[in-house]
Amino acid sequence: MEFKIKDLEGYTPQIGRLVHMMNYARTTTLQAVKGLTIEQLDYLYADNANSIGALLTHMAAVEFCFQIETFDEREPTDAEVQEWGAGLDLGEKGRHEIKGKPLDYYIDKLDKVRNRTLTEFKRRNDDWLYVERKWASYPSNNYFIWFHTFEDEINHRGQIRIQRKMLPNF
Repeated sequence: MEFKIKDLEGYTPQIGRLVHMMNYARTTTLQAVKGLTIEQLDYLYADNANSIGALLTHMAAVEFCFQIETFDEREPTDAEVQEWGAGLDLGEKGRHEIKGKPLDYYIDKLDKVRNRTLTEFKRRNDDWLYVERKWASYPSNNYFIWFHTFEDEINHRGQIRIQRKMLPNF
Protein backbone atom coordinates (compact mmCIF):
# COMPACT_ATOMS: atom_id res chain seq x y z
CA MET A 1 0.00 0.00 0.00
CA GLU A 2 1.15 3.52 -0.69
CA PHE A 3 -0.28 6.88 0.21
CA LYS A 4 0.41 9.08 -2.80
CA ILE A 5 -1.79 11.45 -4.73
CA LYS A 6 -0.60 11.18 -8.31
CA ASP A 7 -1.67 10.82 -11.91
CA LEU A 8 -3.90 7.85 -12.61
CA GLU A 9 -3.93 6.04 -15.93
CA GLY A 10 -7.12 6.61 -17.90
CA TYR A 11 -7.82 10.01 -16.35
CA THR A 12 -6.54 13.50 -17.00
CA PRO A 13 -4.12 14.66 -14.25
CA GLN A 14 -6.49 16.64 -11.99
CA ILE A 15 -9.34 14.17 -12.36
CA GLY A 16 -6.97 11.29 -11.60
CA ARG A 17 -5.83 12.98 -8.40
CA LEU A 18 -9.44 13.57 -7.44
CA VAL A 19 -10.17 9.88 -8.05
CA HIS A 20 -7.24 8.90 -5.80
CA MET A 21 -8.70 11.01 -2.97
CA MET A 22 -12.20 9.64 -3.52
CA ASN A 23 -10.87 6.07 -3.55
CA TYR A 24 -8.97 6.57 -0.31
CA ALA A 25 -12.04 8.04 1.39
CA ARG A 26 -14.11 5.08 0.20
CA THR A 27 -11.53 2.54 1.38
CA THR A 28 -11.56 4.01 4.86
CA THR A 29 -15.38 4.11 4.87
CA LEU A 30 -15.53 0.43 3.99
CA GLN A 31 -13.02 -0.36 6.72
CA ALA A 32 -15.21 1.51 9.22
CA VAL A 33 -18.26 -0.65 8.46
CA LYS A 34 -16.57 -4.00 7.86
CA GLY A 35 -18.39 -6.88 9.47
CA LEU A 36 -21.44 -4.95 10.70
CA THR A 37 -24.70 -6.90 11.04
CA ILE A 38 -28.17 -5.74 10.03
CA GLU A 39 -28.92 -4.94 13.68
CA GLN A 40 -25.77 -2.84 13.95
CA LEU A 41 -26.45 -1.05 10.66
CA ASP A 42 -29.99 -0.21 11.85
CA TYR A 43 -29.10 0.78 15.42
CA LEU A 44 -30.22 4.23 16.56
CA TYR A 45 -28.37 5.52 19.61
CA ALA A 46 -30.93 8.33 20.02
CA ASP A 47 -34.45 9.07 18.82
CA ASN A 48 -33.22 11.70 16.35
CA ALA A 49 -30.09 9.83 15.19
CA ASN A 50 -29.33 8.43 11.76
CA SER A 51 -28.34 4.78 11.53
CA ILE A 52 -25.08 3.67 9.98
CA GLY A 53 -27.11 2.16 7.11
CA ALA A 54 -28.78 5.54 6.57
CA LEU A 55 -25.41 7.30 6.51
CA LEU A 56 -24.10 4.84 3.90
CA THR A 57 -27.24 5.41 1.83
CA HIS A 58 -26.72 9.14 2.18
CA MET A 59 -23.19 8.85 0.77
CA ALA A 60 -24.50 7.02 -2.30
CA ALA A 61 -27.43 9.44 -2.68
CA VAL A 62 -25.22 12.53 -2.56
CA GLU A 63 -22.90 11.12 -5.21
CA PHE A 64 -25.85 10.07 -7.36
CA CYS A 65 -27.38 13.55 -7.20
CA PHE A 66 -24.07 15.18 -8.08
CA GLN A 67 -23.85 12.86 -11.07
CA ILE A 68 -27.20 14.13 -12.26
CA GLU A 69 -26.18 17.73 -11.68
CA THR A 70 -22.71 17.65 -13.22
CA PHE A 71 -22.82 14.82 -15.78
CA ASP A 72 -26.44 14.95 -16.90
CA GLU A 73 -27.00 18.67 -16.19
CA ARG A 74 -30.58 18.13 -15.06
CA GLU A 75 -32.78 17.83 -12.01
CA PRO A 76 -33.68 14.40 -10.60
CA THR A 77 -36.84 12.75 -11.91
CA ASP A 78 -39.75 11.90 -9.63
CA ALA A 79 -38.64 8.26 -9.69
CA GLU A 80 -35.10 9.23 -8.65
CA VAL A 81 -36.42 11.41 -5.84
CA GLN A 82 -38.54 8.48 -4.68
CA GLU A 83 -35.56 6.10 -4.77
CA TRP A 84 -33.00 8.41 -3.16
CA GLY A 85 -35.08 10.85 -1.10
CA ALA A 86 -34.76 9.08 2.25
CA GLY A 87 -31.00 8.87 1.79
CA LEU A 88 -30.75 12.56 1.04
CA ASP A 89 -33.17 13.73 3.71
CA LEU A 90 -32.16 11.30 6.44
CA GLY A 91 -34.02 12.28 9.61
CA GLU A 92 -37.45 10.76 10.21
CA LYS A 93 -37.83 9.62 6.60
CA GLY A 94 -34.47 7.85 6.71
CA ARG A 95 -35.21 6.23 10.07
CA HIS A 96 -38.48 4.90 8.72
CA GLU A 97 -37.35 3.74 5.26
CA ILE A 98 -33.69 2.76 5.59
CA LYS A 99 -33.45 -0.42 7.63
CA GLY A 100 -33.44 -4.17 7.45
CA LYS A 101 -30.69 -4.49 4.83
CA PRO A 102 -27.36 -6.33 5.10
CA LEU A 103 -24.02 -4.56 4.64
CA ASP A 104 -23.66 -5.96 1.10
CA TYR A 105 -26.81 -4.05 0.09
CA TYR A 106 -25.23 -0.73 1.05
CA ILE A 107 -21.85 -1.58 -0.45
CA ASP A 108 -23.55 -2.55 -3.71
CA LYS A 109 -25.32 0.85 -3.83
CA LEU A 110 -22.05 2.66 -3.15
CA ASP A 111 -20.22 0.59 -5.79
CA LYS A 112 -22.85 1.07 -8.50
CA VAL A 113 -22.90 4.82 -8.03
CA ARG A 114 -19.10 5.07 -7.88
CA ASN A 115 -18.67 2.97 -11.01
CA ARG A 116 -20.72 5.47 -12.98
CA THR A 117 -18.70 8.35 -11.52
CA LEU A 118 -15.44 6.72 -12.61
CA THR A 119 -16.76 5.97 -16.09
CA GLU A 120 -17.97 9.55 -16.52
CA PHE A 121 -14.69 10.99 -15.21
CA LYS A 122 -12.82 9.08 -17.93
CA ARG A 123 -14.95 10.90 -20.52
CA ARG A 124 -13.97 14.33 -19.23
CA ASN A 125 -10.85 16.44 -19.02
CA ASP A 126 -9.45 18.79 -16.41
CA ASP A 127 -11.11 21.83 -18.00
CA TRP A 128 -14.49 20.25 -17.14
CA LEU A 129 -13.59 20.46 -13.44
CA TYR A 130 -13.54 24.24 -13.70
CA VAL A 131 -16.91 24.59 -15.43
CA GLU A 132 -18.86 27.03 -13.32
CA ARG A 133 -22.34 26.35 -12.02
CA LYS A 134 -24.58 27.33 -9.14
CA TRP A 135 -24.62 25.02 -6.17
CA ALA A 136 -26.91 25.74 -3.23
CA SER A 137 -27.41 29.23 -4.75
CA TYR A 138 -23.68 30.00 -4.63
CA PRO A 139 -21.12 30.24 -7.42
CA SER A 140 -19.31 26.94 -7.69
CA ASN A 141 -17.63 24.61 -10.15
CA ASN A 142 -17.52 20.89 -10.84
CA TYR A 143 -14.26 20.56 -8.95
CA PHE A 144 -15.76 21.85 -5.72
CA ILE A 145 -18.88 19.71 -6.12
CA TRP A 146 -16.80 16.55 -6.52
CA PHE A 147 -14.50 17.59 -3.67
CA HIS A 148 -17.63 18.00 -1.55
CA THR A 149 -18.77 14.49 -2.51
CA PHE A 150 -15.90 12.85 -0.70
CA GLU A 151 -15.62 15.57 1.96
CA ASP A 152 -19.22 14.74 2.91
CA GLU A 153 -18.34 11.04 2.96
CA ILE A 154 -15.39 11.70 5.27
CA ASN A 155 -17.64 13.66 7.62
CA HIS A 156 -20.19 10.85 7.81
CA ARG A 157 -17.47 8.23 8.10
CA GLY A 158 -16.42 10.02 11.28
CA GLN A 159 -19.98 9.71 12.55
CA ILE A 160 -19.96 6.03 11.67
CA ARG A 161 -16.75 5.46 13.63
CA ILE A 162 -18.24 7.12 16.70
CA GLN A 163 -21.51 5.23 16.34
CA ARG A 164 -19.69 1.94 15.96
CA LYS A 165 -18.10 2.52 19.39
CA MET A 166 -21.59 3.12 20.81
CA LEU A 167 -23.09 -0.13 19.52
CA PRO A 168 -24.53 -2.41 22.18
CA ASN A 169 -23.70 -6.08 22.17
CA PHE A 170 -26.37 -7.71 20.01
